Amino acid sequence: MHYKRKGIPEEDEIVLCKVTKIFPNSVFADLLEYNDSGMIHISEVSPGRIRNIRDYVSVGRQVVCKVLRIDREKGHIDLSLRRVNTHQRREKLEEIKQELKSETLIKNLAKKIGIPDKKLYDLISKPVFNDYSHLHLFFRGIVSGDVNPEEQGIDKKISDELVIAVKEKFKEPKVLFQGVIYLHTFDVNGLEKVQKVLTEVEKISSNLTVTYLGAGKYKFILEEKDYKIAEKYLKNIQDILETFNDKISTSEFTRRKAEIEN
Repeated sequence: MHYKRKGIPEEDEIVLCKVTKIFPNSVFADLLEYNDSGMIHISEVSPGRIRNIRDYVSVGRQVVCKVLRIDREKGHIDLSLRRVNTHQRREKLEEIKQELKSETLIKNLAKKIGIPDKKLYDLISKPVFNDYSHLHLFFRGIVSGDVNPEEQGIDKKISDELVIAVKEKFKEPKVLFQGVIYLHTFDVNGLEKVQKVLTEVEKISSNLTVTYLGAGKYKFILEEKDYKIAEKYLKNIQDILETFNDKISTSEFTRRKAEIEN
């Protein structure tokens, strides 16, 4: 990974580390985003009593840690493994994944235009890091049309090639909702009633599809760029299904947790 941040991390920052040494009561690890290393005391590896620290970590393993304390005079950095929650770990790993994706893009682009990938990385990253913490955030700006690489100080020839490459590899993220609609009725005109309510549901968004699964079950898939808009449409579905319900007809609506597609 080419990506490096200047200086040292801040206290409470979440960082990606690689375990380098293991002792009976401590672990040493390199901070992969910085030119530095830190120590994880055994009490910060995992909650509860630890009999063998090697049951939790191994040399070469990458771990997500929280920066606890920094002694700037001695250059010591104390880290914690156990104080990183699931959300923080997932968020950091996704951040690193997107940055590695950006570096791969630059590597492929360097091969295409015939210059060393590290040289191209520096030509792009140096002006970008004046305003952005990560390349992938800059690339997202290119995709959305909010960013012009030339205005950021990148050479026009490289800029033109970069825009093409970024728009091919970095799609605008979409929120994906999936679920099932259940419709049951004893109405003599039940088929027409079901078709009417499903037609109303499908009118909510052109990005909504409904598929028949059988036995009164219908799968729906909704893709939107905006999470709030997607939630609004899901509320509209529920409101429409409420109009289906009466003494001899019932509807049910279940949904999965939202997924983010890049």
